[in-house]
Amino acid sequence: MPTTLSVNLNAVAMLRNRRDLPWPSVEGLGRIALKAGASGLTVHPRPDQRHIRFSDLPPIRNLIDDEFPQAEFNIEGYPTAEFLELCASVAPEQVTLVPDDPSQATSDHGWDFRKHRAFLTDVIQSLKKMGTRVSLFADGDGDEEAVAIAKEVGADRIELYTGPYGGCYDAPERVGPILENLGRTADAALALGIGVNAGHDLTVANLPALVKRIPKLAEVSIGHGLTADALEYGMAETVRRFCRACGQKV
Repeated sequence: MPTTLSVNLNAVAMLRNRRDLPWPSVEGLGRIALKAGASGLTVHPRPDQRHIRFSDLPPIRNLIDDEFPQAEFNIEGYPTAEFLELCASVAPEQVTLVPDDPSQATSDHGWDFRKHRAFLTDVIQSLKKMGTRVSLFADGDGDEEAVAIAKEVGADRIELYTGPYGGCYDAPERVGPILENLGRTADAALALGIGVNAGHDLTVANLPALVKRIPKLAEVSIGHGLTADALEYGMAETVRRFCRACGQKV
């Protein structure tokens, strides 16, 4: 199956939040993205609500349920009690746990699985009771033991942190080793029966090589680069371009 695309709406929300106005509409652009071929929508509701607001979650849930029931809602975040309550209130198909400090501008590393083994085990058990799939943000550094711990604590998937890969946009000589480490991490996860997602600084230009190296890549979650392209091409055409870069025929 081709890799699916989940559109991260945080950058849209950040632009909206610059003014006390309802546009650009997070829900409206989510609708355009799904209509154009995206398979899901992703949000990362941070505690300070500087991007997605907690009040955005029910309308997105309703949008998917009412108009695109085949699509998935993916919520990312650090698993505080408040975050887990948000997840319980809207029942996302997938929760992606990230090890962010609230002050971070964006996610920039995966979990230390050895250090947080017990913590993640408890959190994942709570989420599984809600009936949601759980993905864990993971460094794509080829650490097979870390992947084995992700399996042990109950993760259904890992999401490869592709920031270093995306950071090679002006240094193509660095791509090969980073891409191979991502591939080795994915190979280890797939061998254990864990699905593999990916996200961070992915673009139309760098997606094809990633998908070629990880042909069983289940999903990519993309926000910043996709939103930037949408300013040039429009949201619908941008989604189609990213879907094609994932190997889809659209």
